[in-house]
Amino acid sequence: MSDHAREFPRHVEEALEASAKLHADHYRDASRLQRAAERLTRIVGHPAFAVALTLMVAAWIGGNLAVARIGLRPLDAPPFPWLSGAVSLTALYTTVLILATARREDRLADQREQLTLELAILSERKTAKIIQLLEELRRDSPQVEDRVDEESAAMAQPSNPQAVAEAIKSTHADPMKS
Repeated sequence: MSDHAREFPRHVEEALEASAKLHADHYRDASRLQRAAERLTRIVGHPAFAVALTLMVAAWIGGNLAVARIGLRPLDAPPFPWLSGAVSLTALYTTVLILATARREDRLADQREQLTLELAILSERKTAKIIQLLEELRRDSPQVEDRVDEESAAMAQPSNPQAVAEAIKSTHADPMKS
């Protein structure tokens, strides 16, 4: 039993464990190359990287200008074509790293969305069953006046997820395609 067991009811603890397992499985299933890309993305995304990059560019420009001033041939004279190439290459690799990492994170988000949807459907069915049982109890109880409650009767029927999905599609249809 984890440290949280004293703080949370068991069902909350189980939900936390399921979420942690989803993330652990996602990390475990990553290839070495994916993990390396994620590490590099974290480094590139850190503010210190922007500072270091700025300092390197300033040092490159300053160094080449200083060498030219003292009469020597600079490695990369203005307009700094080598620096431009290096910056462009860095931008290209940074973009690819970010896209690769985002794509993998999107898969985790898709798994979370699917889990959320499945739990919502399950919760809706449980709620409908509870309403059915309450209505049955109301009808069977001699202390409660029996009456017709159309709203409760409708809510006691579980929704058809496929029909709801089709209704959403038709409701949110692109008006430009019509």
